[in-house]
Amino acid sequence: MLPTTSVNSRSQGNGALSPRDAARHTAGAKRYKYLRRLFHFRQMDFEFALWQMLYLFTSPQRVYRNFHYRKQTKDQWARDDPAFLVLLSIWLCVSTVGFGFVLDMGFFETIKLLLWVVFIDCVGVGLLIATLMWFISNKYLVKQQNRDYDVEWGYAFDVHLNAFYPLLVILHFIQLFFINYVIISDSVVGYFVGNTLWLIAIGYYIYVTFLGYSALPFLKNTAILLYPFALLIMLYLISLACGWNFTKMLCSFYKYRVK
Repeated sequence: MLPTTSVNSRSQGNGALSPRDAARHTAGAKRYKYLRRLFHFRQMDFEFALWQMLYLFTSPQRVYRNFHYRKQTKDQWARDDPAFLVLLSIWLCVSTVGFGFVLDMGFFETIKLLLWVVFIDCVGVGLLIATLMWFISNKYLVKQQNRDYDVEWGYAFDVHLNAFYPLLVILHFIQLFFINYVIISDSVVGYFVGNTLWLIAIGYYIYVTFLGYSALPFLKNTAILLYPFALLIMLYLISLACGWNFTKMLCSFYKYRVK
């Protein structure tokens, strides 16, 4: 079994799930179990979550193979362990504090920036993108002969988190070492380095998202998820020709946010 959910679930004898199994398989029950584990750190597998974070950079296909394995062993396609989300939140907080330091923000300005990045950039935008991809994949990408299957919203959100992590590390961590000394200068080298980091980060996001949906065998034409690469490269070349500095724009926007 791969990370799919069947509208016509496996039957037991009389053609229906037992009441106990039906309750265990509801989205509400799984969401409750996931949220409950957020408060039990000893039950989280942080070592495995770190392994996933490493392979999202080196071999993201291996991460999605683990999703297949989880479906086979736990009948759960989306993550049932919030350890990855917890570590991602820690990364987000630390990198945002680093951004505040690099931009010479005060304590309260950094707190404002942190709240904005966590609840708007990560959670808000993440919910929006996951919902949009969930709708598009179920509406337009499901094969006609597999209409009994659909993409779970939780899986769509996990795909977003997987794709967001490399982007976060590149733009909110690696980039910090170059901002003041290279990127925000008015030289060609400055906006070339900054915009190239943006190209790599967003390219990672697109590619990891594509891998997530292409892993589902009941979806068709998932290659269209790679089409934004063409627009990304075109925008990158235009930015170099026009001297746009995306990182400088981001820094100005962050400072405007916390006023």
